[in-house]
Amino acid sequence: MEHEELLPLLLKVARNDRPAFEAIYNKTSGQVYAVALKMLAKPELAEEATQEAFVRIWYNASQYTEGKGTVLTWIISIVRYRALDILRYRKVRKEEGVADLDSIPSSNIEASESESDHETGKLSRCMNELDHMQRQAIHLAYFNGCSHGEVVAHMEKPLGTIKSWIRRGLQALERCLSL
Repeated sequence: MEHEELLPLLLKVARNDRPAFEAIYNKTSGQVYAVALKMLAKPELAEEATQEAFVRIWYNASQYTEGKGTVLTWIISIVRYRALDILRYRKVRKEEGVADLDSIPSSNIEASESESDHETGKLSRCMNELDHMQRQAIHLAYFNGCSHGEVVAHMEKPLGTIKSWIRRGLQALERCLSL
């Protein structure tokens, strides 16, 4: 699913090539859905975000700019923004049971006892060792898919501070996980 494989397909999609669109969908829909599900926490909302993202890809394929990132990054950003729109809409309507930007878990992520969850448990332990602000900034940026600007708006701190918290937090995680 490398850029070299997706770029020619996207260029064909820009010329309304349905088989190329189907190929892009088949190659990326799993990842797109996973991002949406991680952000929205409900399968039906993730399906909605995924569908709307692919509709936008079909209509906006010609707007992709090669120098600004890979095709997959562009596709993921479309679904991420759509998921954020859904979160904001649900938050305004105060619908329950939907993850929103204020419900990010900041600690006590429990590790599973099974062997397959060992790494998740280790990551959880290392995350819990971080400073609260570092942990929250990393959760927003990496687990919830927020841009630095969105993290700044959510945490109401300067961009330089946010970037420093994320950088130092990632360095601490790297040290912790290497033990």
